[in-house]
Amino acid sequence: MLSVLIPTYNYTTLELVRELNIQMTKLGLEFEILVLDDASSNKEITNKNLKINTIQNCKFIVNSQNIGRSLNINKLVSLSNYENLLIMDCDTFPKDNLFIERYNNLVVSSKAKVVFGGIDYQEEKPKDDEMLRWIYGKKRERIPVETRLKNPYNYVLTSNLLIKKSIIESFPFPDYITNYGYEDLVFVANLKENNIPIDHIDNPSLHLGLDTSKEFLKKTKIASENLVHISNISPTLLKDNRLIKAFQNLKKIKALGFFMFFFNQFKSKIEEHLVSKNPSIFVFDLYKLGCFVQKKEN
Repeated sequence: MLSVLIPTYNYTTLELVRELNIQMTKLGLEFEILVLDDASSNKEITNKNLKINTIQNCKFIVNSQNIGRSLNINKLVSLSNYENLLIMDCDTFPKDNLFIERYNNLVVSSKAKVVFGGIDYQEEKPKDDEMLRWIYGKKRERIPVETRLKNPYNYVLTSNLLIKKSIIESFPFPDYITNYGYEDLVFVANLKENNIPIDHIDNPSLHLGLDTSKEFLKKTKIASENLVHISNISPTLLKDNRLIKAFQNLKKIKALGFFMFFFNQFKSKIEEHLVSKNPSIFVFDLYKLGCFVQKKEN
């Protein structure tokens, strides 16, 4: 028995649902697929997704107002009927036709309560204006299972996560994060703090939807506000976060002023580079740090 939960916003989710439905039907599983639309602004996409309701064991629901990804997932959990949940992002897709079978074998044979299957990216280069998100995903999110197993809490995304309903009910997604960024990190940090083990397997989903580089930079700025808010209300929760540690180190050696002078002087040039067809992840790290320090100091 498996509930697949897919939060969505302005993204056509129909093909993902069809593929998951085919895989679970072939296995003879008792299942449901729930897709919750967070009040999408694109009605054409919403109308396409309504076809999900014509597929057996699948349901498409639309929120009356936008509540953010955290609360969207929590709502999906409350609507689900089974103890085994698979959370997937709307812009992902099973890498092969054994995707569900691997998870089902795990459910049958293992006592694991939380399992991350991994994320992969297509090898073919995207359009020039999508390079930043693609390079970032390949460098920072496409992590082999051997590496993930060494630091199980450090490499978890909730875009391909098998989890027991009882766990997520006890440790729901943070309701105070209502816009983009760091809800996954807070969720995983709470699991770590409460000694909930996370297992990893090699069962990736493909990340298909790519923001343009300009959109990704906008989201980065929004996410930095979230990180500041989190660090203010719960200073120790994300103590291992690289941006927070870098901020503390700069403050310790009294170099914040120098760093922000450099950042403000070259910010426009940095942004020009990051939206180019060959952006550097190191420069992006500096940009993220600059955005965070700017918000934190203000």
